[in-house]
Amino acid sequence: MISVVSTVESVPRGTGTPALSLYQRIRKVLTRDLLVTLALGQVLSLLICGVGLTSKYLANDFHANTPVFQSFLNYILLFLVYTTTLAVRQGEGNLLAILKQRWWKYMFLGLIDIEANYLVLKAYQYTTLSSVQLLDCFVIPVVLLLSWFFLLVRYKAVHFVGAGLCLLGIGCMVGADILLGRQQGLGDQKLFGDLLVLGGATLYGISNVCEEFIVKNLSRVEFLGMMGLFGSFFSGIQLAIMEHKELLKVPWDWHIGFLYVGFSAFMFGLYSFMPVVMKRTSATSVSLSLLTADLYSLFCGLFLFHYKFSGLYLLSFLIIILGLVLYSSSSTYVAQDPRVYKQFRNTGGQPDPNPLPFSPGVLEPSVIYTSLGAEPRDNLPVCVA
Repeated sequence: MISVVSTVESVPRGTGTPALSLYQRIRKVLTRDLLVTLALGQVLSLLICGVGLTSKYLANDFHANTPVFQSFLNYILLFLVYTTTLAVRQGEGNLLAILKQRWWKYMFLGLIDIEANYLVLKAYQYTTLSSVQLLDCFVIPVVLLLSWFFLLVRYKAVHFVGAGLCLLGIGCMVGADILLGRQQGLGDQKLFGDLLVLGGATLYGISNVCEEFIVKNLSRVEFLGMMGLFGSFFSGIQLAIMEHKELLKVPWDWHIGFLYVGFSAFMFGLYSFMPVVMKRTSATSVSLSLLTADLYSLFCGLFLFHYKFSGLYLLSFLIIILGLVLYSSSSTYVAQDPRVYKQFRNTGGQPDPNPLPFSPGVLEPSVIYTSLGAEPRDNLPVCVA
């Protein structure tokens, strides 16, 4: 019986290799690929900061509580750009060909994404900002578990330490909010709002893991095109049922129109850019990077909403960045290549007696899964028994 051993052996080093200095160790960890990856994650955080600020202005200054309508505008933009791109394609990447093969999968994924956005945006009306920031971190263990069981990703101790530091940084930020008195409760509705955040975080985790699988195995344009198609359809139905009265109450003028346009631009940029970063890294790494979005919002609030400053904000930012560096300093790996696993599962635990040979242009199954940075250039030896 042939079995694939899911370990990677390090290339043996010479016994006379001198020990690395502290500076050399830091340079070895802080590579160019790592710094680029961290920078890309912070771009996503800045886009989310823009989404949060425009939503806050709409809800607080103009009393426009329209989370479904805001998401609907984003899905319409995705439809106009990416769905139409799929429609004019030829071959297997065509819109009709994709719908014939897996339309129901994208339908459920579109529903999950719509409700994730709705639940978190709706939660701001019932619970505190601190609670949303803290409970929204629930997306991280959800992504870790789903990646472990469905993407077969395996983590090292340094990854858990890095994720723990990121969560500790969020805890420092929430602690600063409590000390500064920005945690005013909303009575009995607060529990309902907290539950909305937990539900939204869970759906975000499912959506992010599915997005990672699609962009790494299919294509970024296919994912965004399907999100635009099903997202605009189902959010339009939800908008007509739930928010048609709220839209009539909105005092429309150029200020509100500008905020809606700004929200749509930030949201469209976030959806378009996130698959690029996720293909380079992973859903877990992106979720950890997005934790700094709340800090950017607070820093903007110091100037826009006259928030009080606390040194804990800077401390929490540094702790989160340190956690990201630790998580990013080591690559994750796949326990067993999914194609190999599927082959064994379909043959009742026995290998295919007539396996198809790999063509020269197709890479053989690999057990390495790099969570960040560019693809490894050196072929590491894989032990096969």
